[in-house]
Amino acid sequence: MNSKQMVKRAFDLGLVIPAFNIPHLPMVEPVAQAVADENAVAMIQVARLEWEKFQSQSLEKVAEEYAKFNKPGHTLLHLDHVPVIDEDHQQVDYLALLERAIKAGYQSLMVDASRLELEGNIQATAKAAALAHAAGLPIEAELGAVMGHETSQQDIPYQEIFEKKMGFTDIAEAQRFVKETGCDWLSVAVGSVHGAIAQGMKDKKKPTAKLDVAHIQALKEALMIPLVLHGGSGIDQAYITQAIKAGIAKINVGTEIRQPYERVVAQGGSVRQAQDAVYRRTVELIRDFLQVKDSADRLAAH
Repeated sequence: MNSKQMVKRAFDLGLVIPAFNIPHLPMVEPVAQAVADENAVAMIQVARLEWEKFQSQSLEKVAEEYAKFNKPGHTLLHLDHVPVIDEDHQQVDYLALLERAIKAGYQSLMVDASRLELEGNIQATAKAAALAHAAGLPIEAELGAVMGHETSQQDIPYQEIFEKKMGFTDIAEAQRFVKETGCDWLSVAVGSVHGAIAQGMKDKKKPTAKLDVAHIQALKEALMIPLVLHGGSGIDQAYITQAIKAGIAKINVGTEIRQPYERVVAQGGSVRQAQDAVYRRTVELIRDFLQVKDSADRLAAH
């Protein structure tokens, strides 16, 4: 499967491709199996954060694990969140990480320069896009600030964030951004919340988030490229359904499958028991929350 074609097909059909994050290496197997068993198409992805602060070890290790359990026709390998400036406000050699991912066999890439001002984000993303496109791969970028409770934002009530549209992706800026960077997919800030990463917050329930569906629709009409939703866990399911119809073609899910794994391990369970918990939750998400069971047939027929 070609990642760019699959995401575009989902966009055209009003479907979504889930992208499941792998903060712990043994999670690859049950996620891939669940996707295949439900006859869906989904991405297995890892972010730099997950090998720096969790236990996915490295992007190469995830690629090796993916090669063992890849389900042709159902799974794709994506490099999530390679920041230009990371969550600790340190500069990252992002182009080197993207080059490593290309060599490791990733089928699509993401650069996140959203912590920079617009000009800096455009410049960094354009460099990353040139690198990805030279390798024949699509690239995802981010514009706006998806809120999270890993930093000072934890002190701001979610309702205030939503009502004031704090960090929301600006439509005019997005038009310029897409034109000047050449990015293939755009991660937009429209009300979702990133999962906790700070110590003491990792096992806490995320606030139930809402989505500004009208803002998503306006972005779709202005940009006409697939939109991506980060922080997919914890959103009211009715909003998810509307958002997919409005233009969200890829949705990231991390917290919802990470916490079941970590809970089993914390209670003294085996890795296999933790994998079983991940499998069950992934099946539930595919069937009920995202409603993409049998999406492989629809995407293949398009």
